[in-house]
Amino acid sequence: MSLLSPSTDMKSRYLDGQLLVAMPGMMDERFARAVIYICAHSDDGAMGIVLNRPAQNVSMPDLLVQLEIVPELERILLPQNVGRMQVLMGGPVETSRGFVLHSADYHIAQSTLLIDESVCLTATVDILRAIAKGEGPENAILALGYAGWEAGQLETEIQANGWLNCPADAELIFNASAELRYEMALRRIGVDPAMLSIQAGHA
Repeated sequence: MSLLSPSTDMKSRYLDGQLLVAMPGMMDERFARAVIYICAHSDDGAMGIVLNRPAQNVSMPDLLVQLEIVPELERILLPQNVGRMQVLMGGPVETSRGFVLHSADYHIAQSTLLIDESVCLTATVDILRAIAKGEGPENAILALGYAGWEAGQLETEIQANGWLNCPADAELIFNASAELRYEMALRRIGVDPAMLSIQAGHA
């Protein structure tokens, strides 16, 4: 089964559409203080997008020019909202590939994964062309790479207290500052970030 075709059986077992929030004791430095949106989760494994690692010195207009979707001279003609779209380092897997998390008002048959009622994932260049023309989704973020887990790996990490999880929402995904998403996610779980840090120090 493809990771992008999660089973709907016993859906409550899976974390599609939820946030993973790294605990302070996270041993893998790549995911320290990470907030990850789970796009697909099944018995075969899971994949998600890290939401709070901004790509350094890269903007959406930059990428559209680099990918030759828009000529440099036409960069100034891009829709205004394109400049506000966040570019993130989505995880350590396939970092040269782009994954667009976006609102559900845009869909490409056979290419777009509907994760929940308000969030979709598309990983083809067609969505970038649509965004450049002002014909794309109202809300979108572009992630370079993703986080992936083999069968049973994520469940093991959760049982080892590596992650907390909570429902996601479009406001946190698309509108919040990347730097604020960790504390926002913790507060939605009901955890005071300051108290969590103190407890971690006495672990």
